Amino acid sequence: MNYPLISEYVEAIRLAEENLEQLAHLRPVLDSDGNPVMSSGNFAVVFKMCSEQDGRCYALKCFIKDQQGRNESYRLIADELEFVSSDFLVPIKFCDKELFVDTDACSETEFPVVVMDWVEGITLDRYVRQNLHDQHALQMLTYQFCRMASWLMSQPFAHGDLKPDNILVRDDGSLVLVDYDGMYVPAMQGQKARELGSPDYRHPARTEEDFNEHIDDFSLAAIAMQLCAISIDPSLLPAGQGDTLLLSEADNRDLPNSDIHAHLHPLLSSPDFERLYALYHLAHAQQTLSNTSFRTFLISKPQKNAELRNLSTKVTAEGRKNGVRDEFGALYSPDGLRLLKGANVAHYHIRQGTRVICDSAFYWSNNLSFITIPDSVTHIGDWAFDGCESLSSITIPDSVTHIGANPFVNSGIQRIECNSPLFRVDEHALYTKDNKTIIALFIQPIQLFFDESSSDFNIPNTVTHIGDSAFADCKSLSSIIIPDSVTHIGDRAFSGCVRLSSFTIPDSVTHIGDSAFSWCESLSSITIPDSVTHIGNRAFWCCESLSSITIPDSVTHIGDRAFWGCKSLSSITIPDSVTHIGDRAFCGCNRLSSITIPDSVTHIGANPFAGSGVSKIECYNSAFEADEHALYTKGKKTLISFFNKSAPRFFIPDSVTHIGNWAFYVCDRLSSITIPDSVIHIGDSAFSWCKSLTSITIPDSVTHIGNEAFSECTSLSFITIPDSVIHIGDSAFSWCKSLTSITIPRGSRAKFERMLPSDLHSKLIEQ
Repeated sequence: MNYPLISEYVEAIRLAEENLEQLAHLRPVLDSDGNPVMSSGNFAVVFKMCSEQDGRCYALKCFIKDQQGRNESYRLIADELEFVSSDFLVPIKFCDKELFVDTDACSETEFPVVVMDWVEGITLDRYVRQNLHDQHALQMLTYQFCRMASWLMSQPFAHGDLKPDNILVRDDGSLVLVDYDGMYVPAMQGQKARELGSPDYRHPARTEEDFNEHIDDFSLAAIAMQLCAISIDPSLLPAGQGDTLLLSEADNRDLPNSDIHAHLHPLLSSPDFERLYALYHLAHAQQTLSNTSFRTFLISKPQKNAELRNLSTKVTAEGRKNGVRDEFGALYSPDGLRLLKGANVAHYHIRQGTRVICDSAFYWSNNLSFITIPDSVTHIGDWAFDGCESLSSITIPDSVTHIGANPFVNSGIQRIECNSPLFRVDEHALYTKDNKTIIALFIQPIQLFFDESSSDFNIPNTVTHIGDSAFADCKSLSSIIIPDSVTHIGDRAFSGCVRLSSFTIPDSVTHIGDSAFSWCESLSSITIPDSVTHIGNRAFWCCESLSSITIPDSVTHIGDRAFWGCKSLSSITIPDSVTHIGDRAFCGCNRLSSITIPDSVTHIGANPFAGSGVSKIECYNSAFEADEHALYTKGKKTLISFFNKSAPRFFIPDSVTHIGNWAFYVCDRLSSITIPDSVIHIGDSAFSWCKSLTSITIPDSVTHIGNEAFSECTSLSFITIPDSVIHIGDSAFSWCKSLTSITIPRGSRAKFERMLPSDLHSKLIEQ
């Protein structure tokens, strides 16, 4: 059986009240662009829905590919879970022929859905990486997982595809399992498995014949052991490996030759790890834990040491408000454990007992020439000494276990003494002890060599990870050789390297971080290898000399503002592999005149071509369409980008309901716009910098006007706003210096005075 396209499901969900049968009380939750909140996988797309009956949110799963026996399996799973009361699972309901979809993919028009409570949380792998330097959080996660493993072991059913991506961590730290496609329940006894689970977490010998209540045993033991190991030694976790923790499919298949197992042996001094390590090996040898009590997973609950309760390097407004200053003006947390803001004095000694030097603590403390870090400090935050131009040397004590993104960016540091067993330093840079991550280049390259005209730096071939901001603002760096050992280029890694003109990214690199090459003003060309799948947000922001770039067929994701301000970029080919084009991805690419959007693209963010030279878009896509003026979602429901910059006037089609964020940004020749009665939503910055726009009438259908929607419309003299509008965003009419009147319905002044800033109240005219 064929199923509808995702774009066809989206259109059906927009009119959920008309297209759903039993679930007609559900409405789609919309994002800031007015599109349904959704996520998609290999076999299904999931929409976030809200009930008009009880206000609760639900996940509505719609299938895009056929799986034999799936409908009957979901009926059996729903029947089983109806009587299961546990926070680890979410009850589901299977509804056959529930959703009407007008589709060209097949002759059917009614399709099944699965509905369950919407779970707010993040995936287990993301939680681990976000809390990598919070040992207590990792210990509690291990404890919570073992509780869930113990419970699941005692049940007559099994999940079937246990992996970090299918385990969500709620705000309170509790866990819940999602995605029940591969689940086993007793009523399925004797059947074959519909899927075998993720290769990195299933037993190496598992086949479709293995389908019973024990198919999770190996996965539970493997994940529990890995979480415990990471909580003891976070440095074991490699960077940039998706939802993989420590062990890969290859490790599980060949334990004797697995490199990671050699690093696990020193952890056996921990009783909890010793127990879970033994469980893993037992499950590996026998494939099940059928002869093992579920209580074996129960480990001791970690007790949080009050002294270590907060080792975050982040500083909040509340933290600054409650901070305590010393006699030099430095700001500490009330308990004295965290240095929030350093002192801008020539010599400063951080207080003994301080555990954390927070992010940007000494930001542009240009008077600081000498500092003492006590041996109580364990964490040095991101950019901690950014801009300390007078600071030429520093000593890192052996107590330090965490160093954030290049703490010495824009500083005068030329010498680092480091006695920590976790880090290493040479005359050029700071590394992790194993030489695999370069944290900071702390001498400008022109200072490195006898030949002072040289401005090169060769990264050692032991390095696998170029850390966040490692080379940021190395203004004399003109060329660099990245060895084949490197797999990960971190966030802002080369940001601000204004002389860097060209270099080669080796085929070993799989990850290019956010802002990795932003403000590399001299970078003229670059080739991205086909090992890369993701181009991060602002990756090439303001690379003004970049005239050509090759995006390989491996790339699926182009991030927000990825090529913003690349003024010399005249052509680019988006390959058929790309599914995601981020917000304002090509904003300000003045020389880019045309672009083709392939059929593979399923997501286009806020006007990717805002302020660019694009005047022609070819769109061979089932989810979007373009005419000679603009780019829309299919059916012209949402206007994404108006690219006919020479047009003085434009009539928005009657089909449009949403004017997207930044849709008409910098259309400075547009003097007249007609908005039809179909429009209900005007997005953020939708008409900002339309400097020729003199007047505008907003129809009675509009309810929402976004932030800065008409900002910098310097010729806009009057505007009419109807009573239907219930939201006007911040700075919606900022810098509209010619605005003399805002016409509103009679009797609505109080309402609009609440929505508009006080300086516009005198311009309100009731009519």
